[in-house]
Amino acid sequence: MRLADLKGRSVAVWGTGREGRAAVTAIAPHGPSRLIAVDDSANFLSVAWEGELAAQAPLAGGDHAFAALVTADVVVRSPGVPQTHPWMAELRGRGVTVTGGSALWMADHAARTIGVTGSKGKSTTSSLISHLLAAVGRPNVFGGNIGVPLLDLPDAPQYVLELSSYQCADLTDSPHVAVVTSLFPEHLDAHGGEREYYRDKLNLLRHGPEMIVVNGADERLRDEIRGVTDANGFPPVPAAADDSRFRVEGELVYCSDEPLFPRATLRLKGAHNGRNLCVALAVLDGLGIDVPGRKDTLAAAVASFEGLPHRLTEIADPSGLTFVDDTLSTSPYSAMHAIDAYADRPLTVLLGGTDRGLDYTPLRHFLAERELTVIGIPDSGPRILAELAGLPGVTTAVADDLADAVRRARELTPPGGVVLLSPAAPSYGQFRNFEHRSEAFAAAIEATA
Repeated sequence: MRLADLKGRSVAVWGTGREGRAAVTAIAPHGPSRLIAVDDSANFLSVAWEGELAAQAPLAGGDHAFAALVTADVVVRSPGVPQTHPWMAELRGRGVTVTGGSALWMADHAARTIGVTGSKGKSTTSSLISHLLAAVGRPNVFGGNIGVPLLDLPDAPQYVLELSSYQCADLTDSPHVAVVTSLFPEHLDAHGGEREYYRDKLNLLRHGPEMIVVNGADERLRDEIRGVTDANGFPPVPAAADDSRFRVEGELVYCSDEPLFPRATLRLKGAHNGRNLCVALAVLDGLGIDVPGRKDTLAAAVASFEGLPHRLTEIADPSGLTFVDDTLSTSPYSAMHAIDAYADRPLTVLLGGTDRGLDYTPLRHFLAERELTVIGIPDSGPRILAELAGLPGVTTAVADDLADAVRRARELTPPGGVVLLSPAAPSYGQFRNFEHRSEAFAAAIEATA
């Protein structure tokens, strides 16, 4: 479904945040017979919905919210509305078309889009692809799940998008190049279970992309996409596996048998970031860019890549300890990647946050042969520590809050060691969002320096 298809139809935009506002602004010029915004939250009366937005789409909330949705021909769902919302089944049962702003945008722009998703690595990989394309003279706009709704993006010859599972779920058009960086259970509460999460995430691949690139080293991902092909009948291009065209061997990044540049050219730590780099290079290769022939230009671009905030961001400290902000880690699998990146140094890990009932058994197996200290932070910290009980190399401690965890970490971490905030849990509850948790971490470091 395209924006133009909404002409003459009754449309309800479900959600009044950035995505909802962008949807109203984009849909209104296409002449729907009725356009209404819906906020089903308890605080709908406090939503600042006025001026042009209110003129284009009156706001329905409270007792009017459900009625506004079920009487629409089309509901445009914001990503924050989960698939498990009880009204979703009711809407579909009544034959109401449910889509999203990202799906409406993609229907008109798929041919110019590289879409990147993954349980981990999608932010780094998409921004790296955009950065490398610009370096070889391919201008592009970078957007998606980074705070700018797709419907607000400017016109561009090429788009590189980071796409969440929520955005992928509604797509009925795949991007020209579809990329998946990794796959593990995440956001299960919003999708309804592990199988449903994989279904929604991998919907990115199901609508005829011209090329698919995946992290070939991810066994779960390989299993889930078995039999998937692109529009031309070709299987996904596997990057980063031992037998891939683009891979890291020892200290070098290779294209087939030709070394391109040292792995250390990319300043981001961790084997997972080496794999992200290989995926990005495979995308450029698939777009017809002569990667070996442009390796000097690409090496310079890789060296200048700064990475993204809150992802293994190191914070220097006068004590000689290295504090690392990896606050975007919201699952045991992402914490495992972060721990692996500092396996060669004495390590204290701060774990815990909003308890979504995640299974931390994989983390226990991962730490079975390792030596490190783990400090548990509310709410889920004590439960994580209980899962790790009895591991011979793991020393555990409980903290009252994040500030207390930083104080304990200073006492427990050997000189020259690393204090890693990789919570393996979301930030909501104690913090407004992950940025707030990051700010609290930095403040605690400074207060205890």
